[in-house]
Amino acid sequence: MPESEVDARTLTLEAFADTILPGEKRFPGDRSVAGEGKGGGAVAAGAIELLETPATGVTDALDFLSQTLDQKATEWAEEHDLTLDDDVPAFVALPFAERTTLVKTLLSRENPERDGWVLLTMFSNMAFDSAAHMHTADAIAAGHPGLLAMGMTAPDADGYWRFEQHSYRRQLAEPHPDTLPNGSLG
Repeated sequence: MPESEVDARTLTLEAFADTILPGEKRFPGDRSVAGEGKGGGAVAAGAIELLETPATGVTDALDFLSQTLDQKATEWAEEHDLTLDDDVPAFVALPFAERTTLVKTLLSRENPERDGWVLLTMFSNMAFDSAAHMHTADAIAAGHPGLLAMGMTAPDADGYWRFEQHSYRRQLAEPHPDTLPNGSLG
């Protein structure tokens, strides 16, 4: 979706997620995704969808965090004599290296307000590492960049994952005699 059709909050949160796990630009002129990574990063992995999932407990704070992040970016630009393009939110307008340094500052142990930034970071990573907002089989079928990067494969035709080799290279125990073909006890 072109950035002109995306709200400022989403652009700012995308830029934050892209700073945590950078990815390739989604389209020419993509500003929130800086294009500093190969393949899909946190944004392509669904960081915004995960953040907007009520189960995360952060959805009510996203407006505040986005506005505060843009305020911090404006202050950062003033302190570092940077001129920001006002076509996009302030954090999105920061060059990637400046975004990264600002985020490091926000996440530092010395920052008494770091808890909210830690949550945004954690959910950005979680979207990439586990696709927590999707069923794993659906995520893999859709080409989820994080799961594919970690080597996750599609389940068998019945929707279950089975592994031909034991992770310890030997079977640790015989299955219980009541174990069903799907792995559950009967």
